[in-house]
Amino acid sequence: MMPDENSIRKAVRDRYGQLAQTSKARASCCGPGANPSGDMPMEASQVYAGCGSPVEMAGIREGEVVVDFGSGGGFDVFKASRFVGQSGRVIGVDVTPEMVWRARETANKHGFSNVEFRLGEIEHVPIDSNLVDVVISNCVINLAPEKSAVFAEAFRILKPGGRLVVSDTVAHGTLEVDPRDLDAWVECVAGALPEDEYLNLIKNAGFVDIQVKRETESCCSQGAAGITVTATRPKRT
Repeated sequence: MMPDENSIRKAVRDRYGQLAQTSKARASCCGPGANPSGDMPMEASQVYAGCGSPVEMAGIREGEVVVDFGSGGGFDVFKASRFVGQSGRVIGVDVTPEMVWRARETANKHGFSNVEFRLGEIEHVPIDSNLVDVVISNCVINLAPEKSAVFAEAFRILKPGGRLVVSDTVAHGTLEVDPRDLDAWVECVAGALPEDEYLNLIKNAGFVDIQVKRETESCCSQGAAGITVTATRPKRT
């Protein structure tokens, strides 16, 4: 029997809650995670668990509002804050209280005044509609039981013309994991959808100009791949 949504959510919170309390760098979900950038706070690098570089692909500009779905220890939030400057803002949203607390402490310690971190599920984001210029996410949406709701929320909070840039894991062929295994879920594998299905969810949420910008085979497990996807919320006509 497949695990139910509540079991998946609890397993994810428990695993990443434990990770938030570590001081030892770990391998990321889909690639090197140990201190991936020397100019970022070590407290954020130690718990980095990404599979791509959505910040670099997003074309973030000064003064923009950016939201990171599943911000963890804040690595991508802090990186994006350098692009938006003091006239912009970066908001991290994460379901794990320990990660939010850690990210807030890191922001205060290192003087990141243009960031904030909010506790919440990425299927129910605590942000007003039509507020955001860019939504990013890094190897997190695969963990969500309701992925269509995640993309619907991204569409809702983006301004018309706003951009979505996500790095994530997808299935290419048959995944060599048991989908009933909660450990495989929290390791970003069991929840990976086939790429076509993943892209269709983005399209069905209302996004246009959907493009796969980067793809990495043999990620995490045999049959899984890392991709970075960009998309746009249509402008009003």
